[in-house]
Amino acid sequence: PHPPVPQDPSSPQPPPAVGPDSPAAQPPQESPWLFWRGVLITLVVALGIRQFLLEARYIPSGSMLPGLQIQDRLLVEKLSYRNRAPRRGEIVVFHAPHHFDPVLLANHRSSALGCLLVNLPLVGSIPGLQNPACDAYIKRVVAVAGDHVVVDPRGQLTLNGHRVAEPYVKNWCPVDSQGMGPCRTLNGVVPADQVLTLGDNRANSWDGRFWPGGAFLPRSEIIGRAFWRFYPFNTVGSLGRAESGSGVAPRNGH
Repeated sequence: PHPPVPQDPSSPQPPPAVGPDSPAAQPPQESPWLFWRGVLITLVVALGIRQFLLEARYIPSGSMLPGLQIQDRLLVEKLSYRNRAPRRGEIVVFHAPHHFDPVLLANHRSSALGCLLVNLPLVGSIPGLQNPACDAYIKRVVAVAGDHVVVDPRGQLTLNGHRVAEPYVKNWCPVDSQGMGPCRTLNGVVPADQVLTLGDNRANSWDGRFWPGGAFLPRSEIIGRAFWRFYPFNTVGSLGRAESGSGVAPRNGH
């Protein structure tokens, strides 16, 4: 037999055996920052979508009955009003009057950060954090800039001298034999860059008729347009736009 050939010291050496307890056998430790970075990115994207594109809202009160029921879930889009003004018949979500009404502002101050925190899921339910100025309302646009609007004691609407048929209103304000009742009346012209919003449940809606600092809603306070109901499942579908005001003669080109 031939003697073994000595190995050239300069040739590559086989790697040493690795045991289960060897440091090289352990998987690399993942940095905790990678997990929290993913959480942070997800949160930022979600907040960005909610702030600028789309958000979900629910109906907390009966002011829009019967068309919108309490606890209905809606989608609100925020792109349309960047390019155009609200139209009569559209349903809009907007900052509470405590956010812009000059009389209510005296007792209710808010900050953008504070309202952002209050409106986060679960956070807003913490006692002591609620702020009326951070709430959102939902109503229907019934008059736009330039319209001469009259709302009588029953809550019936007249625009530019024409009585408006509102088939979505089923509950008018009660009146006595003298034609008087608990609901306030309104007679005025909608200013530029503002709209008039009323609840469909005309007898039970705290809307522009009752706001102490003025009846009209600045367009800058509108959060978005409610366009789709996604819950309950048996009523899923588009909210559409009531056409009752579309044939009303405009004033001042509006």
